[in-house]
Amino acid sequence: MNLPEQYIENMKKLLGEKEFQQYLNCFEQKRYAGIRINTLKWSKEEFLKKRIFDTEQVAWCEEGYYCDEKVRPAKHPYYAAGLYYIQEPSAMSAAAILPINKGECVLDVCAAPGGKSTQLGAKLGQTGVLVSNDISAGRTKALLKNIECFGITNSIVMSETPQRLSERFEQYFDKILIDAPCSGEGMFRKDSDMIKKWNNDLITYCITQQKEILRCCAVMLKAGGMMLYSTCTFSPEENEYIIKEFLQCHKEFTIVPIETKWGFEKGMIEGCVRLFPHKIKGEGHFLALLQKQGEHKNSIFETEREQIDNRMSLFWEFEKQVLKPNWQKTKGIYKMYGDDLYYIPENVPMLKGLRVLRSGLQLGTFKKNRFEPSHAFALALNKNDVNNYIDFNSKQEYAIRYLKGESISVPEQRNGWCIVCVDGYTLGWAKLQNGRLKNKYPVSWKWQ
Repeated sequence: MNLPEQYIENMKKLLGEKEFQQYLNCFEQKRYAGIRINTLKWSKEEFLKKRIFDTEQVAWCEEGYYCDEKVRPAKHPYYAAGLYYIQEPSAMSAAAILPINKGECVLDVCAAPGGKSTQLGAKLGQTGVLVSNDISAGRTKALLKNIECFGITNSIVMSETPQRLSERFEQYFDKILIDAPCSGEGMFRKDSDMIKKWNNDLITYCITQQKEILRCCAVMLKAGGMMLYSTCTFSPEENEYIIKEFLQCHKEFTIVPIETKWGFEKGMIEGCVRLFPHKIKGEGHFLALLQKQGEHKNSIFETEREQIDNRMSLFWEFEKQVLKPNWQKTKGIYKMYGDDLYYIPENVPMLKGLRVLRSGLQLGTFKKNRFEPSHAFALALNKNDVNNYIDFNSKQEYAIRYLKGESISVPEQRNGWCIVCVDGYTLGWAKLQNGRLKNKYPVSWKWQ
């Protein structure tokens, strides 16, 4: 492994000669691949009973499991059903450590591609509000896909600067997760391209971004709320030094100590922890949990209001024919944006003027004299939410054929909309027509 000389010197200073050699040795060892199951759609017990892969529990994440690097979990239909997320095990630590209560308002400020957001969404259990934001419009496309695949109905997906968010969401959030942009030293073993990009200019740039993100998030957090700062780098300048300076400038914040177990190491500031690849089964992370003290002020927000027109009758007709009562997983309101119909969580502040990719759950689109349901809507439903479904066995070819966009002959003679399942878990929409399953799986999602 061709590591930069300056980086080697930095790590020797951080770890000491003996431990540095242990760190170097880990580059010759196997990397750890992981998946994190989606508890919105199935339980740990169901996952373990299925035994689709040989797995081992990740100590710091109840829903996390190691799987063999040779396994290809993205090629199993369960991945398309949103039953798990493929995630490096140490990256599961941040959202696992941040305590989330049902009904809270939660911000993931640097959310793409969605690993931590999907984890937070599962912990919220379709209650409260999850704002998943990333400044990069390109990266938010992957974020949106993962949010939709997980069937999360209470998420607002945005692409805004932290500064703009702080102007609109002052003291709105109970919890904030900051997976800050960093020099990525904890990714060197996994991604050699990160080594090529590493230099002091990158660290300096990241430090500027980290300070500004923390400053903005301090504005958005309620008194009594918590925010977790994490990076996947080892540089003290991007970790402890950032936290120390932040605490000096924000006396209302204190560190909430994180336990040093599971191989977590004490950081250079009491209460912070470091995850090193020679001490844990993972690539590496830094975590600092902060709490805002003081008396909570009730900020007044103008909230989104229901907004529909006479086309809603087409949706009511679809609902009557296709859906069972009480299909909604989130308390919310209906709102139209052009021809698209959304179901938005209650008490969401007005979003006008912000770059919003998704506001709640996109139910579908009005086209001429009909309502066309969205793929996101299908993935937010289960077979008990609809009047008609087709269920394929994962051990047979039909689920794969559906994911490839093929039309399929079925014994079912009823006509109309249905959801297609694999082993009882939703894959997407189809339309039954005289014994044929007209495939409605999105073209951009089709398997090759």
